[in-house]
Amino acid sequence: MTESTNIVWHDSEVTKLDRRKLNHHKSAALWFTGLSGSGKSTVSAALEKKLHGLGVHTYRLDGDNVRHGLNKNLGFSPEDRQENIRRIGEVANLMVDAGLVTLTAFISPYRVDRARARELLDEKEFIEVYVKCNVEECEERDPKGLYKKARAGEIKGFTGIDAPYEEPLNPEVLIETDQQTLEESVQVIVDYLKRGGYLSS
Repeated sequence: MTESTNIVWHDSEVTKLDRRKLNHHKSAALWFTGLSGSGKSTVSAALEKKLHGLGVHTYRLDGDNVRHGLNKNLGFSPEDRQENIRRIGEVANLMVDAGLVTLTAFISPYRVDRARARELLDEKEFIEVYVKCNVEECEERDPKGLYKKARAGEIKGFTGIDAPYEEPLNPEVLIETDQQTLEESVQVIVDYLKRGGYLSS
């Protein structure tokens, strides 16, 4: 990939701190990671609704949604997965700079890619949320029918079947959707944000 040359960064007259003051809350990226079917999209959507009700300025980046536009030219090879996460990390960084609590819901199976996304943001701006769920339960849910296709050999390189998922070693937040209800999972995250001073109340 060719890198741009002859470019200069232009600072804004309005800073990230200014935007946070206007919003009355901190900004951060909540990075949901987990197997397909673990509940990333479901939990992040419910959390966004909860935060919106609390007056928090949010935006949610969902894996499938982003592949309809920004990343529609990417497949699911390890290289494309890496580029997918790189782009999302950059977008999340921009949204955090804009003062938003940004929720990203992507399998993001490789630790190194998640670490690179973390490095883009300032300290305590990247909150890794591990949506843990055993593969048997994910396969039982199979909301998109992907596990069935993977088992039938129709999908190659499917995470959790014939491609690896590297579990977070020390996530900021752990939710277990095969043991907790949706409401309980959302509350765990809200409590973390309140304890960390991300929310105004």
